[in-house]
Amino acid sequence: MNESNKEIWVKKGYELFAMHGLSSIKIEPLARLVGKNKSSFYHYFADQECFVEELLKHHLKQSEIIAEKEKKAQSINPELILILIEHQTDILFNKQLRFNRDQKHFKSTLVKSNEIIGNSFVMLWMKELKLQISLQQIESLFELALENFYLQITPENFNETWLNQYFDYLKNIIRKFVQI
Repeated sequence: MNESNKEIWVKKGYELFAMHGLSSIKIEPLARLVGKNKSSFYHYFADQECFVEELLKHHLKQSEIIAEKEKKAQSINPELILILIEHQTDILFNKQLRFNRDQKHFKSTLVKSNEIIGNSFVMLWMKELKLQISLQQIESLFELALENFYLQITPENFNETWLNQYFDYLKNIIRKFVQI
């Protein structure tokens, strides 16, 4: 299936935002990257703000795709890790939302995305760790772990080896915490 011109703009903008944040979303450089003129951008998007709204909608669609895959996963390693690697751009986009959550529309999208993705992840995490704590406690631990995860991930370290090490590290910390 061929991508529409609008999809080309959204896909490239989504990748730029994921890798470099909001400051990377400039129409002229983006036009050069997609091989289109600026008027093509304005044909699909009234302005940069409308374009960013499209990126946020795209992210929520991607979050639903990730959540469906997570529901089918039986383990963190290798299944969930492979899902995360496949959706690296989406995860890095979410990281940028966290960094920009002081802006209302970014925070709103972050909260929705976390609701979509988080539930399946928490249930898998709880199952794999075999914790005898309440769902509220595991959700609180998950929120702390998630914040730490987003502080540490980069496009350079986002790979299977690092993710394996990170999840092993989390398992050890949580087991120690629960023993206290």
